[in-house]
Amino acid sequence: MTVTYAASYAAWPPGTDPDLLRRDVARAHEEFLSTGRPPRPVRDVVRDSWQRSLRGGVDPEADGPRSPGLGAAELRDYRRQHPMAAVLPVVRSLLVEPAQDSDQLVAVGDEHARLLWVEGTPGLAARAERIGFVEGAEWAEDAAGTNAPGTAVALGRPLQIYAGEHFIRPVHPWSCSAAPVRDPDTGAVIGVLDLTGGDHIAAPHALALVRATVAAAEAELRLLRLRGVLPAAPAPGTPGALGPPGASGAGARLEVLARDRARLTSPYGTIELSPRHSEIVFLLARHPRGLGADALAARLHEHESARVTMRAEMSRLRRLLGPQVLGSRPYRLLLPAATDADEVRALLARGAHRRALARYPGAMLPGSDAPAIVDAREELDWALRRALRDRGDARLLLDWLDRPGNHDDVELLRAALRALPRESPRGPVLRALLDRARR
Repeated sequence: MTVTYAASYAAWPPGTDPDLLRRDVARAHEEFLSTGRPPRPVRDVVRDSWQRSLRGGVDPEADGPRSPGLGAAELRDYRRQHPMAAVLPVVRSLLVEPAQDSDQLVAVGDEHARLLWVEGTPGLAARAERIGFVEGAEWAEDAAGTNAPGTAVALGRPLQIYAGEHFIRPVHPWSCSAAPVRDPDTGAVIGVLDLTGGDHIAAPHALALVRATVAAAEAELRLLRLRGVLPAAPAPGTPGALGPPGASGAGARLEVLARDRARLTSPYGTIELSPRHSEIVFLLARHPRGLGADALAARLHEHESARVTMRAEMSRLRRLLGPQVLGSRPYRLLLPAATDADEVRALLARGAHRRALARYPGAMLPGSDAPAIVDAREELDWALRRALRDRGDARLLLDWLDRPGNHDDVELLRAALRALPRESPRGPVLRALLDRARR
């Protein structure tokens, strides 16, 4: 997956030799501890975290976090009432169950990077106990130094930490990919999702997998909130900012799949948006706390000069939607909003692959080349294709391949050939398509 505005948060830039990188970061770590000066080859996100860890008094030789963990009874009670418990089935479905034979651990933490659940390979879990990577342990930066779940929570960003980039030396054999989970209404960080294991966890696909799972978890939270299964969170902005009497608590639905012009349905009516307004409203639906003009422009445009037009664009959109729907300072939707893409993610997370594919008429805002929209489109496409490949259902795979533009999908062509009976009449056609796609 291409990361367009956070490239330094990925551990392996394109063309990286992991073995060479491991040696380089190990030397850099030694130099930093000896001199206190961050070496040049280290990523900015790692350098800054090392400096915070050093200022915070974290011992680089410690066996694990310096803060005591929660006891069994205290942890049980805390987990029961924490909102991350609501998305645990999604995480297990997408990360834990498909990788039961893989050498990795999946950790679900709270907004302070305290680990609430740690699941995965038993042998690896036993090794992780030696560094204190266990349920109830606190892995915030000020307790454990630079690490993916703690640093992701500190920065509010998905990121990877590779080998010697960890501040604590005993953690150097490990690598991890983590991303924060945000409340669907307020946008506040409520938890963190982490994948931990060997060097392979620092590969680009690992962070893509974590980000896709977080997107599915946030979609599930949003749908549970809209259905009243989860209690409502405080609304963003000032009290009473959800519009006129009677509209409070009402939600909106944004349709973005197979459409260049999104359709927004709210208590105030239905409207078809322009391509640019479609991009903006989709991003605001994904960021309930809101985005400023600069943040929106950075997600929509490749060039800094494009930012000067954003405020004028937002004024036009606010006149179109009305002040009861679109707020400012920062720009935000004034009612909870779910998208049809959220619904597909939630169905995938529940294992309802047939329903998910039926709800997926095509790519999200296919005509958009805005960086953040491309990222979101690729995340959803990747999650759907991965689910179809892993499920191995011949009918679902053929449904996907029969859709326009999918005939050259080499990975799913191979999956369909594996799933079909040997005597199936579709076999020769699929093999021909596969041969042509390889040329």
